[in-house]
Amino acid sequence: MKVTVCQFNPAEDTLDQALDRLSEHLVKHGSNFLLLPEMCFAPWLAADPVPDPQAWQDAVAMHEARIAGLRDLGVGAVVGTRPVIRENGSWRNQTYVWEAANGGAAAWHEKYYLPDEPGYFEHSWYDRGTQDFTVARGAGMKLGVQICTEMWFFEWARHYARSCIDLLLVPRASPHASVEKWLAGGQTAAVCSGAYCLSSNLWAPAGGQADLGGLGWVTDPEGNILATTGPDDPFATVEIDLAVARDSKRTYPRYVPE
Repeated sequence: MKVTVCQFNPAEDTLDQALDRLSEHLVKHGSNFLLLPEMCFAPWLAADPVPDPQAWQDAVAMHEARIAGLRDLGVGAVVGTRPVIRENGSWRNQTYVWEAANGGAAAWHEKYYLPDEPGYFEHSWYDRGTQDFTVARGAGMKLGVQICTEMWFFEWARHYARSCIDLLLVPRASPHASVEKWLAGGQTAAVCSGAYCLSSNLWAPAGGQADLGGLGWVTDPEGNILATTGPDDPFATVEIDLAVARDSKRTYPRYVPE
């Protein structure tokens, strides 16, 4: 199984070029699975402390259009997150699983742990989902997700170990100054879950309103770093062995009872 993580700028004037380059990478490396950054098909709205209903609606439409064209990327399965407006008018940050076999994006987990601070006024912008960390399936794998801040609640990584996931997915929008801390957290989450941990992050040049630091990663279930992304190498594809993730649930520390 070949899996890909990435980083790119969600700004409208650079997004098409970034996605074209990503598609070329996916086809060249024969990737089976892609993890996208958090709400990556529109500018990062939560950098603004004041929610804007029109901007949210525009972002919803931008994501719907891009998701409808995911087949053009040339990969079998994709996981990302998108802004949505629920039937009752509630705004949410929702994970989806897209597969080429059925051409649709299935709704999954909605972000529950929401920060609210400069650059990341998420609790001001949208509502939290339910505390529901169910397992999804994609590309024949069992998937768990912790959207950005949720990664730091390691009880859910342990929950996913009990659920026997293959991949723990961490789509992010996190800052330049703390990328190494996030990588260390991803290594820990991998050990707790006994799964390959994948993370893709938004990226923007330092000093702008949107503080988006990049650094995607793939780690194995023991927390060993298999690949990272950076400004010069924004995409990374790794061939993984699902048997390693499945066997790891029986080894330390995953086997230790609660």
